Amino acid sequence: MEYTIKQLADLAGVSTRTLRYYDQIDLLKPKYNSKNNYRIYGEKQIDRLQQILFYRALEFSLSKIKQLMNDDDYSELTALKEQQELLVLKQRNLDELLNTVNATIKAKQEKITMTDNDKFEAFKNIKIKENESEFGKEIRDKYGDDVVDESNHKFAGLRQVDIKKMKKIEEDMFVNLLKVDESDLDSVYAKLVYEDHKKWLSYSLPNYSASTHRGLVDMYITDKRFSDYYNNKANKPVVQLLRDVVYHYTK
Repeated sequence: MEYTIKQLADLAGVSTRTLRYYDQIDLLKPKYNSKNNYRIYGEKQIDRLQQILFYRALEFSLSKIKQLMNDDDYSELTALKEQQELLVLKQRNLDELLNTVNATIKAKQEKITMTDNDKFEAFKNIKIKENESEFGKEIRDKYGDDVVDESNHKFAGLRQVDIKKMKKIEEDMFVNLLKVDESDLDSVYAKLVYEDHKKWLSYSLPNYSASTHRGLVDMYITDKRFSDYYNNKANKPVVQLLRDVVYHYTK
């Protein structure tokens, strides 16, 4: 069955303006344009739109969706299975947040003292689950279950003040990383980047070692998801520079 842009917009619950924009950025092209220059969509485009809307519901950016769907290895069935896993994770996260909200309301109504750790436990658990979902297999293959489980346990025990410190350290690291000249790894900025990254890791690593630090930044290079995290945070390619800095100070 074929649909005009208006019919497809009504069917999917989106605006025609959205579909025109998807066409403009080459995310969803119509099957063809009619003699009157109307956009006409077929079954293939309908399935692609469904995939796009799944990704949008998971809060993926349009640029990320385009990158995923235009990949040579892209498979609709594989994508659906991955989206299913992410949606199940999101549902569990929402359930955990709802439990914390309910517990907080009950504590206030009944004047029960709620520990600071209980107040933020759900947020930390969600972060752990997200990391496990996205990077767990690679990290466990490289360092083993015991190390990862101990790391998750250590992170789960952090106080809110520690979480804030951890975030500030990472922010400072990115600020200094953008000031590093790759030809001068002995600079004060390069040393600060190394020290901040080491300090940041210490909040979750059971035991710090130079070899572990090197292994992690090697993974940042070889695994595109890690590379994208650092490069997107800095708004420029920095992951190779970060790796070079860490290697320089762990020789």
